[in-house]
Amino acid sequence: MITLVTFLIQKASSNAERNLLVYMIGVLFVVSGLIITIFLVFQKRKSKLLLEKMEQQKRFDEELIKTQQEIQDETFKQVGRELHDNVGQLLALASMHLNLAKSSAEEETKQKLDNASDSLKTSLAEVRALSKSLNSDVILNSTFFEIIQNEINRINKLGTLEITFKQNGAHRHLNKNQDRLMLFRIIQEFISNALKYSEASELNLVLNYSPSHLDIELSDNGIGFELNNIKKGSGLINMEKRAALINTDFQFSSQLHKGTSLKLQYPFLNV
Repeated sequence: MITLVTFLIQKASSNAERNLLVYMIGVLFVVSGLIITIFLVFQKRKSKLLLEKMEQQKRFDEELIKTQQEIQDETFKQVGRELHDNVGQLLALASMHLNLAKSSAEEETKQKLDNASDSLKTSLAEVRALSKSLNSDVILNSTFFEIIQNEINRINKLGTLEITFKQNGAHRHLNKNQDRLMLFRIIQEFISNALKYSEASELNLVLNYSPSHLDIELSDNGIGFELNNIKKGSGLINMEKRAALINTDFQFSSQLHKGTSLKLQYPFLNV
């Protein structure tokens, strides 16, 4: 470019022509510079707008997920209260009536009433345990270990799935109370899916505490499935979304005839 400009100036026959040519070339350089500057500013502005739009969409998606989870948790809480306050009270009342009936019943009838009373007591205990696992207020007022153990005890009583639970390392409080609820709901969803779909007889749950993070590992011995050949259901999607909300690494895997597993890594902020 510079060589071409020098050549044109040398070819000019007079000073006037040279001055005009220099002027025109100068204008060309200025205009080119302005065009390039405007283009770069436009591209920078465009990139900034795109980033802002992506951030806004991300914030919107996060707020939407939070709202969905809050609605779901509020529904669980309401159902848990209804189970405890209404169904639980009705079962307790029925148990009292059976005990009163036993006092005036014949010996043969007493045995039948005893069996019915035992069934009612078992049902009442199940309703209360289920109420605790659904009510987020109860969960937030219990330790992480306690709420998991309560859920495992409830499931093991069903007799369809045997869950083993192990905790390694020194226990640490999670960053927020809400994080405890999120992690518990993920564990609860995995166990629920194992009960409904996996045909598993055993499920292992391990909590590994370290100074920097909490590793949660769940695995069952069910029929498994090929991840690439199945559409994600709402349960798996909800688990992923909950993990993302609390910055938890989520690794879900399954193999046909080899079971399903889930690994979560929850980071502690104050390390």
